[in-house]
Amino acid sequence: MSIQAINVRNQFRGKVKEIIRGDVVSEIDVETPWGIVTSVITTRSVDDLHLVIGSEVVALVKSTEVSIAKL
Repeated sequence: MSIQAINVRNQFRGKVKEIIRGDVVSEIDVETPWGIVTSVITTRSVDDLHLVIGSEVVALVKSTEVSIAKL
Protein backbone atom coordinates (compact mmCIF):
# COMPACT_ATOMS: atom_id res chain seq x y z
CA MET A 1 0.00 0.00 0.00
CA SER A 2 1.22 3.48 -0.77
CA ILE A 3 -0.32 6.80 0.10
CA GLN A 4 -0.47 8.85 -3.11
CA ALA A 5 -1.90 12.03 -1.61
CA ILE A 6 -3.60 13.08 1.57
CA ASN A 7 -4.83 16.42 2.85
CA VAL A 8 -3.17 16.24 6.28
CA ARG A 9 -0.01 18.25 6.90
CA ASN A 10 0.96 16.84 10.30
CA GLN A 11 2.27 13.35 9.59
CA PHE A 12 4.53 11.47 12.00
CA ARG A 13 6.24 8.29 10.86
CA GLY A 14 6.89 5.75 13.60
CA LYS A 15 6.41 2.24 14.93
CA VAL A 16 3.60 0.83 17.03
CA LYS A 17 4.90 0.63 20.59
CA GLU A 18 1.77 -0.56 22.41
CA ILE A 19 -1.77 -1.69 21.60
CA ILE A 20 -4.43 -1.67 24.30
CA ARG A 21 -7.34 -3.60 22.79
CA GLY A 22 -10.93 -2.99 23.74
CA ASP A 23 -14.14 -4.62 22.56
CA VAL A 24 -15.02 -1.69 20.29
CA VAL A 25 -12.06 0.73 20.31
CA SER A 26 -8.34 0.27 20.89
CA GLU A 27 -5.55 2.63 21.93
CA ILE A 28 -2.46 2.66 19.71
CA ASP A 29 0.80 4.22 20.94
CA VAL A 30 3.15 5.15 18.11
CA GLU A 31 6.79 5.88 18.90
CA THR A 32 8.11 8.69 16.68
CA PRO A 33 11.40 10.62 16.73
CA TRP A 34 9.41 13.44 18.41
CA GLY A 35 7.80 11.30 21.11
CA ILE A 36 4.76 9.09 21.56
CA VAL A 37 1.60 9.79 19.56
CA THR A 38 -1.55 8.04 20.76
CA SER A 39 -4.54 7.20 18.58
CA VAL A 40 -7.88 5.70 19.56
CA ILE A 41 -9.28 3.74 16.61
CA THR A 42 -11.80 0.94 16.22
CA THR A 43 -10.58 -2.53 17.12
CA ARG A 44 -11.88 -3.65 13.72
CA SER A 45 -9.44 -1.19 12.08
CA VAL A 46 -6.58 -2.60 14.17
CA ASP A 47 -7.44 -6.05 12.83
CA ASP A 48 -8.02 -4.88 9.22
CA LEU A 49 -4.63 -3.09 9.19
CA HIS A 50 -2.96 -6.12 10.84
CA LEU A 51 -1.36 -3.79 13.38
CA VAL A 52 1.06 -5.43 15.79
CA ILE A 53 3.85 -4.16 18.02
CA GLY A 54 6.62 -2.93 15.70
CA SER A 55 4.39 -2.20 12.68
CA GLU A 56 5.64 0.82 10.72
CA VAL A 57 2.87 3.40 10.49
CA VAL A 58 2.19 7.06 9.86
CA ALA A 59 0.18 8.97 12.45
CA LEU A 60 -1.95 11.57 10.67
CA VAL A 61 -2.91 14.39 13.04
CA LYS A 62 -5.70 16.85 12.28
CA SER A 63 -7.02 18.93 15.18
CA THR A 64 -7.94 16.43 17.91
CA GLU A 65 -8.08 13.42 15.56
CA VAL A 66 -5.17 11.02 15.04
CA SER A 67 -5.53 8.52 12.19
CA ILE A 68 -3.20 5.60 11.44
CA ALA A 69 -1.89 4.42 8.06
CA LYS A 70 0.18 1.22 7.89
CA LEU A 71 3.32 1.35 5.75
